[in-house]
Amino acid sequence: MRRPRARWSALAAGIEAATPAGRDRAVDALRAFAILGVVLGHWLVTALTTAEGGLSTTSPLAHMAWLAPVSWVFQTLAVFFLVGGRVAAGGYATARARGDSYRDWAGRRLGRLFRPVVAVLLLWTVAAGGMLVGGVELDTVRTLLKLVLSPLWFLLVFAALTAATPLVARLHPLWPVAVVAGVDLWRFGSGGPEWAGWVNVAAGWLVPYTLGAAWSRGAFARRGPCLLLLGAGAAATAALVLWGGYPASMVGVPGAAMSNLNPPTLAAVTFGLAQCGLALLVREPLGRAMRRPGAWAKVALVNLSAMTVFLWHQTAMMTVTALGLLVSPDLPGLHTVPGAPEWIAARLLWLPVFAIALALCWATFRTYEQGRRPRPCGPARPARNDRPRPRPGRSRPEPTAPGLPHRTRSTPPVGSVAPADSTPPTRSTPYACSAPPVRTAVPARVGPSPRASAGAVTHA
Repeated sequence: MRRPRARWSALAAGIEAATPAGRDRAVDALRAFAILGVVLGHWLVTALTTAEGGLSTTSPLAHMAWLAPVSWVFQTLAVFFLVGGRVAAGGYATARARGDSYRDWAGRRLGRLFRPVVAVLLLWTVAAGGMLVGGVELDTVRTLLKLVLSPLWFLLVFAALTAATPLVARLHPLWPVAVVAGVDLWRFGSGGPEWAGWVNVAAGWLVPYTLGAAWSRGAFARRGPCLLLLGAGAAATAALVLWGGYPASMVGVPGAAMSNLNPPTLAAVTFGLAQCGLALLVREPLGRAMRRPGAWAKVALVNLSAMTVFLWHQTAMMTVTALGLLVSPDLPGLHTVPGAPEWIAARLLWLPVFAIALALCWATFRTYEQGRRPRPCGPARPARNDRPRPRPGRSRPEPTAPGLPHRTRSTPPVGSVAPADSTPPTRSTPYACSAPPVRTAVPARVGPSPRASAGAVTHA
């Protein structure tokens, strides 16, 4: 037990040492919480049942409407767009100051988003083809593919807003709020076409994105604007749900006449305003909590694979569900209809199993997001020199620029102490590093040694 704990402590210490001093750790913490909220929300409100023969999707929200407040906790997409706007606007401003082109900046950011998607699409293309050839019902395959591909709409919207950062970074958030309100009024008040609601897919998520851009310019340095966002957003959401006819659930419910999320409605936007206000209020306590190396290491590791976790969490749940069919087609909380509180208790027991399956997916596919494996944190080993060493007490020539005579540098005799500036240089790395190897220092020998001069420290 001590060895894993020691390795974790070494990893946390390496990440802590490699993190730039000026990094806003609260931003990373909010992004990690937003991603984990979406993952847990999907695992809790999405159920694959065998009640109709094949696998079909349903939700406990469709059978137990009193669970709607659960969606208020786990529908955290607005926080993700808030952080995305803050990071993108700040990063673009820094890139311009450095002289980078828009093409280079956008290529780096969008490449990190879309690299993990390739692996998901390739694997599920092969899996869907194999299931159809093996005789699996078309409706079952369609159900599984819908669950896998549904997170991609979010990624496409996020990528589009990221690419448009130079155009929307200084847009006031009230403008997209007005667009969403106008579209809802047309759809629900004047009998407008349903396709008009898809305008809100861009306008609705542009609201928290522009709030994030304003955050990067220092708009929320004081608590007053944050409290206003929280209070006004919560009051508006309550009014729309109680008297405006909007659903109480902030996620889609199968069979419901209206969804707050697909496409986003005014209630979803005002709810997102309240969430953003709360996130901005807790950023300082979060920043203080992230000063602890252990807590910061967990957040940093989630951020390194945020897209991998988001894209593969549904696959992890479906894999466990499919393997469970080999045991029984009616495992409680996995294949049964979520129509009673007992289902919730059973579902909670399955969450660790989903997490293990997601960890396996992460270990297999994280390299698609992270790219090349990062170098270990810590001092780089000095290059090995196979040339003959000069004898102690003698001088050896030191190369200089061409045309100048060689200078000589005396090798310290055996028993002397190496100069302070002889320590090999270290390689600086970002916090995205792998676990530093645990090195054990061997005490220096006292007295003459045929292999190394005293005072030199070797690493095992």
